[in-house]
Amino acid sequence: MGNAKNDKRTINYYDVNSDWAGDRTVTDAQEIVQFHNNSTIRIWCNEQNQDYATHWHSAMEIIMPMENHYDVEINQISYHINPGEFLLIPPGEMHKLIAPDSGRRFILLFDISLITKLKGGTSIQALLLQPLFITKDGYPKIYDEVYRLLLDITDEYFSKNEYAELTIYSLLLSFFVKFINNRIQDEELFPNVRQSRQKEYIKKFNDLLDFINLHYSEELNLESMAARMGFSKFHFSRLFKQYTNLTFNDYLNFRRLKAAEELLANPALSIIEVSMRSGYSSISTFNRLFRQMKHCTPSEYRSKKRSGVPADKIQ
Repeated sequence: MGNAKNDKRTINYYDVNSDWAGDRTVTDAQEIVQFHNNSTIRIWCNEQNQDYATHWHSAMEIIMPMENHYDVEINQISYHINPGEFLLIPPGEMHKLIAPDSGRRFILLFDISLITKLKGGTSIQALLLQPLFITKDGYPKIYDEVYRLLLDITDEYFSKNEYAELTIYSLLLSFFVKFINNRIQDEELFPNVRQSRQKEYIKKFNDLLDFINLHYSEELNLESMAARMGFSKFHFSRLFKQYTNLTFNDYLNFRRLKAAEELLANPALSIIEVSMRSGYSSISTFNRLFRQMKHCTPSEYRSKKRSGVPADKIQ
């Protein structure tokens, strides 16, 4: 994916990825990420000027230009990323990559399925409901720290230290926590709520997301969740959208369909069973929503996973 032997730092950015077979596996817009030596991480120092058509993968991706820009299109939104900026693409997000004639950038790919299952992991899931475009002006309070963490992650990966994967995930957790704390401290998170109640609301919504994470397969609806929080439907809907950037129904569908991805890795389960266990009593609704999110049917998704990714890498 590119060799940066002339980089000012002494780390070899090529040898560590020598296990790579040399071909990207893309079927019907789904890319099967080949993680490094059976790990759950792959980082490239990429100098290619090749574009990549719209595709998606189950890994989280971070694009970090070092020389020249890089362009990404997601959901008809264009991101022009310059050196010193980076774009975080959530797992499963359809995206198109457009490279300049020359340049260099780090491409970081992670399986974050275990991280999102940790206590508090729902806060990370909420953070990754949409792409994050990080610039110094956009995130002035944490920019220097998170940018340094990404550089530390790449250094650790290419240094090939014995416990590199453990170290990288500890750095990645710190990276996520910086964003979560920054969001919690954002005075605009609940702009119409008194500052003295901000923390109370944040805790209540974190607890609610944990509840949804455990009970997504049950009969959840806007009315019952509003009552659980002690809010009117209108007030709850407005606050939920402010906290997650999604409506309650969109968030619930997002969580259920992420569960369906995991269940589809089990060949013993029929598509109807996957639908029911994910919280959908209607198979037609399940198929329609799954196709909207993944741009393929549940059966097609299962076939692709069987052809390229071990079940323990599903996320």
